[in-house]
Amino acid sequence: MTTPVPVHHDSASGPAAGNSADARPGLVARLSAEAFGSLFIVVAGLGVPLFSIPQSSPLPAALAAGLAVTAAMLAFGYVSGGHFNPAVTVGHAVAGRIRPVDAAAYIAAQLVGAMLGALALFGILRTLPGIQDSRTAFDTVTAGFGEHSIIQAPMAAVLLLEVLGAAILVAVFLGTTARNNLNKPAAAVAVGLAFAVLLQLGLSVGNAPFNPARATASAVFSSSWSLEQLWLFWVAPLVGAGIAGLVFRGFAAGDAPAAAVADSDALDAAGPDDADAADAEARDLEFSDAEGPVAAPAQSRGRRDEAQEFFDGKRG
Repeated sequence: MTTPVPVHHDSASGPAAGNSADARPGLVARLSAEAFGSLFIVVAGLGVPLFSIPQSSPLPAALAAGLAVTAAMLAFGYVSGGHFNPAVTVGHAVAGRIRPVDAAAYIAAQLVGAMLGALALFGILRTLPGIQDSRTAFDTVTAGFGEHSIIQAPMAAVLLLEVLGAAILVAVFLGTTARNNLNKPAAAVAVGLAFAVLLQLGLSVGNAPFNPARATASAVFSSSWSLEQLWLFWVAPLVGAGIAGLVFRGFAAGDAPAAAVADSDALDAAGPDDADAADAEARDLEFSDAEGPVAAPAQSRGRRDEAQEFFDGKRG
């Protein structure tokens, strides 16, 4: 007797699913993508204002940084998820879409990439005869408050702006990459535009970058005061990212049971880091016996094989 078509498709679908999971980029590939994307964003975000005419409008600098984010997400987002920002990574970790260990590795890679980008810009500045002090030049693009803010914004104002801006940026990222969002393909454009708008808002207040990696990269190559104020540009955006992550996690928990939330996050198309989300969201299952979830499908296939042999006349 001829083998029924449904049985043939079931047996073929198993390996295909396995191949899809096996094709997911490894951690090293994801970290490389995060580092290179962060380097690109820092080169564009700091390089454009560094080498712009002082009398020119600051708008191109914000647009350049936003477009760099969009380009990096489109180019490397399929590998790593396209975070390129410790605040975004922390938001994903709080929302349960990436494991804490992987999040820490992402942040380290982002810092390395950002530092390499700033180092390249610093090297270019050192070759320019019209630049007497490269560190003083970097001061013009480094985040700061008080006397180091263009409008003399106090610490409280810059802190609140960083918290608010990071929360908005992370919320846009998490929202546009959610599984049920029909506009998911436009996530890179939405995040890039949001980042450009926020940078335009933060330029005059204190060169607020809403990105701790970028803030660190510029501070290292600036005057000593920048390192003294760097703490704010880590604490504030991470707090804002945590708030956005908690809100997103609450929405997800309210929309579906815990198991469904884990499956939803695992299937998000923001990037490969979301494949780790099921482990982060369903921690009770993460450390269970690996043979457990596979046993039921294997037994089901066994029963189908026995039934097929019976209908083929091979079993009495």
